[in-house]
Amino acid sequence: MSLLDGHVVVVGLGFGDEGKGAVVDALCADRPTTAVVRFNGGAQAAHNVVADGRHHTFSQFGAGTFAGVPTHLSRFVLVEPFALAAEARQLETDGVRNPLSLLSVDGRALLTTPFHIYANRAREQARGAGRHGSCGKGIGETVWYSLLSGASPGEVVESQEVIGTPGDAPTVADCARPSVLRRKLDALARFYAPLAAPSHDVDALVTLYRDFADAVRITDGDETGRLADSGRLVFEGAQGALLDQHHGFHPHTTWSTTTPHNARELLGGRRHAVLGVTRTYLTRHGAGPLPTESASMLARFPEAHNDTGEYQGAWRAGDLDEALLDYAIAACDGVDALAVTHLDATGLRVVPADGSPAVGLPDPLAWFGARLPVAVTGYGPDRAGYRVAGARSTINA
Repeated sequence: MSLLDGHVVVVGLGFGDEGKGAVVDALCADRPTTAVVRFNGGAQAAHNVVADGRHHTFSQFGAGTFAGVPTHLSRFVLVEPFALAAEARQLETDGVRNPLSLLSVDGRALLTTPFHIYANRAREQARGAGRHGSCGKGIGETVWYSLLSGASPGEVVESQEVIGTPGDAPTVADCARPSVLRRKLDALARFYAPLAAPSHDVDALVTLYRDFADAVRITDGDETGRLADSGRLVFEGAQGALLDQHHGFHPHTTWSTTTPHNARELLGGRRHAVLGVTRTYLTRHGAGPLPTESASMLARFPEAHNDTGEYQGAWRAGDLDEALLDYAIAACDGVDALAVTHLDATGLRVVPADGSPAVGLPDPLAWFGARLPVAVTGYGPDRAGYRVAGARSTINA
């Protein structure tokens, strides 16, 4: 049996933008899949899929949607209903009928609100030249606020000063409990008033979030376990291991576990394979270290679906870095196989793990294959350029 016949956990081995969305789409199109499970991140994800003449940048919906595979947002996902509704409308334009019917959401997932988003953007703008590379989607603020139970004004939690009296963090389940949600949103509004004041009225938000609760299936208990016992799951990670909150290079990290550990917890010991996704060269979107950064690489490989972000900053590129690849794999506690994307790129180089000067990489597939089995290959952005191969599991199956 191929390792890809069972549950597959897809993780990025870079700073994000490795091609995880295209890999998930290829896996779902290749063989029957019960659901795509998102296990970290939130609305800042941007997973591009090009298939059958359609293009969509998947954010909260799973990248298996074009293949007809439902999405489950696990308790580790930060859910932003306004962005989710906008994405559903775009998917309908792309030809997906009733996208919200393909979605289920764990009620324990934290809710990202306009208060979190405005505060996140205010902090990032105030950093000036010292920006962290935030996407401005309220991700870090959502997590940080959830850590403040019992904290007092003036305390410092995770390097940020508590600016007011916090309340309980709102969750997706609260969207169906208007009185509970109103209490939590009132506390949020008071807490963030000194930093940012969005023009959203709490009562209006309660009504809109109630509509959201009516439109999606909110789950409790072990929904992922139920799905796992009924068929094959593909777990779709967001960002990359080099941005992980525990293993990345602070402060240029995400407030999320980008390694497979959340997925493993959700699987509860069930057999699975971990598929690490990497480009044939290194990229980074926004501020932070990129040791092999090269203006010539950036010019040679223009990016069709990534642009300079208002808060995140510029798109960057450089040579493949063997030491960083090894570090990312180690941060994941190993991977079973690789998915290598952008194999159509030419004139590639790699910086060896010992830090010696970059050397040519005339056959990247052979180079990666000498390290680990290559189970998915990607040439170009379209699904038609992806191939899913059989490979035997080495560590998790």
